Amino acid sequence: MLRGSYCDGHNTRLLRLREPDQTPGGALMRAHTEAPHVRLLRLLRDEGPLSRAELADRLELPRPRLLAELDRQVAAENVAEAGIAASRGGRRSTLVELHPRLRFAAIDLGASSVDIEVVNGRLEPVARYAEPADIRNGPKSTLQRVNELLAKARADGAFDRLDAIGIGVPGPVSFRDGVPVSPPIMPGWDRYPVRELLAREHGCPAVVDNDVNIMAVGERHGGVAHSVDDFLFVKVGTGIGCGIHLGGDVYRGVDGCAGDIGHIQVDAHGPVCSCGNTGCLEALFSGGALARDALSAARSGASPALAERLAAAVRSGQSPPITARDVGEGAAEGDVVCIRLIRDGGRRVGSVLATLVSFSNPSMIVIGGGLAQLGHVLLAEIRSVVYRRSLPLATGNLPVVLSELGSRAGVTGAAVLASDLAFEQAGS
Repeated sequence: MLRGSYCDGHNTRLLRLREPDQTPGGALMRAHTEAPHVRLLRLLRDEGPLSRAELADRLELPRPRLLAELDRQVAAENVAEAGIAASRGGRRSTLVELHPRLRFAAIDLGASSVDIEVVNGRLEPVARYAEPADIRNGPKSTLQRVNELLAKARADGAFDRLDAIGIGVPGPVSFRDGVPVSPPIMPGWDRYPVRELLAREHGCPAVVDNDVNIMAVGERHGGVAHSVDDFLFVKVGTGIGCGIHLGGDVYRGVDGCAGDIGHIQVDAHGPVCSCGNTGCLEALFSGGALARDALSAARSGASPALAERLAAAVRSGQSPPITARDVGEGAAEGDVVCIRLIRDGGRRVGSVLATLVSFSNPSMIVIGGGLAQLGHVLLAEIRSVVYRRSLPLATGNLPVVLSELGSRAGVTGAAVLASDLAFEQAGS
């Protein structure tokens, strides 16, 4: 058991994280049921070049079977030799690595942005593109721009061919079918064949998931949750969602909409949400909701910091005139109303998470998304409510932390899912 501690203001909390191989039914059990070629390729992805002897030890495979599998993957150009390994007391072994030609495309579509990375087999970026985008423009124009950026990457020499594509979208997804399903902020995307069209356009398999799920996968692969099998990843941005990571895997639910906490009602008399219901968490605290409340405070003069920013925005013709970032900057300057707006939002998020903690008893909660940049004021309020409202047994060793990957959590997770898909198909 891994033990440590972190300090939260005046409180020091003990942190105990279970190693993956100590979780009943978790990552270790799954690893032993996976096909040998999947385990082999994932190990080379996550660990880098290894000798044949090390691979045989780590995978617990008879050497003849390992050598036969390596020959098959070399022939398929998934694996290549990578020099001589350090001596282990006898004949020096040759290192094996993922083939340098492997390329995966990772796409993170947000409500107002598109981020794309082309990565190699180790998931290291070889090309990056990020630009503003409006998901409400619909799937045809949005995916056309994605294809244009990937064509640019190819023209720039980032890849000759793609082995798989992973994409996250800001709405509910049928993971099985590879299509968004009734996404509240994505008009025109309902049942749009995203996976089919990307696969056909680029001649490779594709996988589609909800944006917060891919962020959870990314954080598990290369972020603060790297050694945690059971955690919640909460995205607080244009919308609010929760990636549920249990037993080393994302839990998506029967139809793929598990974790859609933004549409849990927290105030029966609250504003109408984009989903059509009243008083949803997302309608009360999200990027748009915070900007709405901040604009009201600026116009009324209740917040001097926001009133000043509104006046400057009107003079320059800025649209929208007030954003969530203005609230964060005002809070940093000590504006009481800005601080209150952030704390109110943190209290609402924390109350929903307290219920989830009592229900699922996670090892960690990770806060990400655009509003995570509001920083300690938001995080402290979420922590306070979660620790106060949940049972001590569930929170005594529960860290609530900010994402380490930040804006790269989504593309990292999309790259992991793309590589997993390619590796699974490498045995067919």
